[in-house]
Amino acid sequence: MKVITTIKEMQAEMGLQRQTGKTVGFVPTMGYLHEGHLSLIKHARKENDLVVLSIFVNPIQFGPNEDYATYPRDFERDRALAEGENVDYLFYPSVEEMYPHNLSVKAVVLERTSVLCGRSRPGHFDGVATVITKLFHIVMPTRAYFGKKDAQQVAVIEGLIADFNFPVELVAVDIVREEDGLAKSSRNVRLLPEERQQAPLLYKSLTTAKSLIEQGEKDPATIVNAVKEMIISRTNGTIDYVEIYSYPELEPLETLTGRFILALAVKFSHVRLIDNLIMEID
Repeated sequence: MKVITTIKEMQAEMGLQRQTGKTVGFVPTMGYLHEGHLSLIKHARKENDLVVLSIFVNPIQFGPNEDYATYPRDFERDRALAEGENVDYLFYPSVEEMYPHNLSVKAVVLERTSVLCGRSRPGHFDGVATVITKLFHIVMPTRAYFGKKDAQQVAVIEGLIADFNFPVELVAVDIVREEDGLAKSSRNVRLLPEERQQAPLLYKSLTTAKSLIEQGEKDPATIVNAVKEMIISRTNGTIDYVEIYSYPELEPLETLTGRFILALAVKFSHVRLIDNLIMEID
């Protein structure tokens, strides 16, 4: 595995590889890798000649009161995990390398951001779209791999690829979970012991909602209320949102039909957890 820290070298390397006709699978991350990230790498490894992993904690997608400074980082651990998954290139730029000066142009996401996490994180997805645009130009991937846990991010990037005509195939990979159902996340380490015991109830609430839907319930409000009741009654977490929208358009639904997402965010003492369920019905 080759570690590259500069944009110029990464572009040169990828240009040479693409000239030989090799396909490139790209997994962009902010590091502190867990099994969810490794699942993305495994998918990329199966479907491409080369795999590129990037690790970059992107400052412009964090708000002023968010956890950029304390976001978990452990490069040597990440490098060992990447080598274990046979990653070909690890792109590890500094902030100064990615943003050597104030941006004169920045991506602004106009759709799919006024709900879910986007509502409480203004500018977040502008930062995501900007860094992904830069990374696509740097890595020049054939396919890019993202986890469905950040389903709103997947929807935004799908729009980015379509609107800006990137020659990149978006591959959305299923959520990887702990044995008790908790979605894997770099932030799970911040849960207090009692909260760690309660956190699987988030996924349990989603599976309960799925059962109601499969039994014929099509009223979004009824489903949302069932999820909220379980979380409020059985955890100490504070609900940020529980919402249902069409997917990937993220438009409101009066009745459940077509493809839709049931998504939630819950705040615990030191961490905010997200989870979702994507379904499709006639």
